Amino acid sequence: MIVSIIGFAVMLFLLFAGVPLGFALMFVGLVGFAYVRADMVGQALISWGEAGLEFNMRAINGALVMTGQQMYDQVTLYSFTVIPLFILMGALISRANLAHELYDAANGFVGHFRGGLAMGTVVACGGFGAVCGSSLAVAATMSRVAMPSMRRYRYDDGLSAGAIAAGGTLGIMIPPSVPMVIYGILAETDIAKLFIAGILPGILLMALFSGAIAWTTWRHPEQGPPGARTPWPQRLRLLARVWGVVLIFVIIIGGIYGGLFTPTEAAGIGVTAAGAFAIARGKLSWRTLWESLIETGVTTGMIFVISFGAVIFANFVNLAGFTGGISDFLIGLEISPMGIVIAICLIYLVMGCIFDSLSMLILTIPIFAAILKPMGVDMIWFGIVAVITVEMGLITPPVGLNVFVVKATIGDISLGTAFKGVWPFVAAMALGLILVLIFPQIATVLPGLMGR
Repeated sequence: MIVSIIGFAVMLFLLFAGVPLGFALMFVGLVGFAYVRADMVGQALISWGEAGLEFNMRAINGALVMTGQQMYDQVTLYSFTVIPLFILMGALISRANLAHELYDAANGFVGHFRGGLAMGTVVACGGFGAVCGSSLAVAATMSRVAMPSMRRYRYDDGLSAGAIAAGGTLGIMIPPSVPMVIYGILAETDIAKLFIAGILPGILLMALFSGAIAWTTWRHPEQGPPGARTPWPQRLRLLARVWGVVLIFVIIIGGIYGGLFTPTEAAGIGVTAAGAFAIARGKLSWRTLWESLIETGVTTGMIFVISFGAVIFANFVNLAGFTGGISDFLIGLEISPMGIVIAICLIYLVMGCIFDSLSMLILTIPIFAAILKPMGVDMIWFGIVAVITVEMGLITPPVGLNVFVVKATIGDISLGTAFKGVWPFVAAMALGLILVLIFPQIATVLPGLMGR
């Protein structure tokens, strides 16, 4: 147990020293595994001999074999093929300028209300997240799309940035979602049911975010003055222009829900539909296709490296007794499984101050799944709880990656202003988490109707 804690400390030191997370996890996991393996047979990993430093090569070779085998197993896992496909689908959709039309359609219906432009931004983020699957991509895209309009109508920069950053988190809740794929693989849970489980919580969060905007502009009307009213004929024309995102979403989720195809097959169909949509709009040139493929390769490579490191690190902490120690500690609290889930949520909230959402899930799910499964906890429900909790880490300091993305995209806004604007949305997300904890049916009712 002590060795595991030292391993975590070394990993954090390497992160703060600028080492990428995946490589930090791999290094600590490899060295830690070799150390524990040597210690289990009463030998030292490194010792002094007559010729100087001597290394326990059997322990080191064992760690290297474990590392290579884990990397091979991960890269050949069929379920992982869904990740680059969904990332490519999001890249193609983004280059088809669909985000602009989603924003225009949403604002056409609610933009004339107080705070309506911000509410429209949240709705557009939800719609774009339904065909993107990446929180950071949604935040970056909507920053460019929505911020100029909100500034034109003299919206407060803090409220605008908060709405975009919080709306971006919907990209990993409303399916398809790359973090849900990662969770499903690591927790050995049905990815199709996870996707379906995210629909109602995603809609709930959209409503709560809109409520946070209404509350903020009720207290401070000057932060979100009404926009121009859009005539009904124009609203209908704007709505008709977003048929593409509706069609792609219905094909993917409808096919999964109806059992017509698996999430991996759905991803392939989604890429085909997104490519056809971009071609039909004249937005897919050889250059944009190349850019989309490069973006997909870079993002997928990053995810795979972190995944390699997390599995190697998890093997080390498991061998060192960390998982068993944490399990014994939580069980020793003599609280219900719900209490243990709440304790895990608190751990996630603390980790959110250091790690991004994907890193948290990859690092912790193998450990927490080993604790929760024997207790009979519904892993579909816990997956939604975990995603909501790590979503909060995307908009809370000091990391708050979505906030940093919004700040970097907009440019002339301070981090202090942006973080000040997200607090009403953090409260709304906390309320959403509490509701899902109290009423698990929000996450389980739709998967329960799938019949497989």
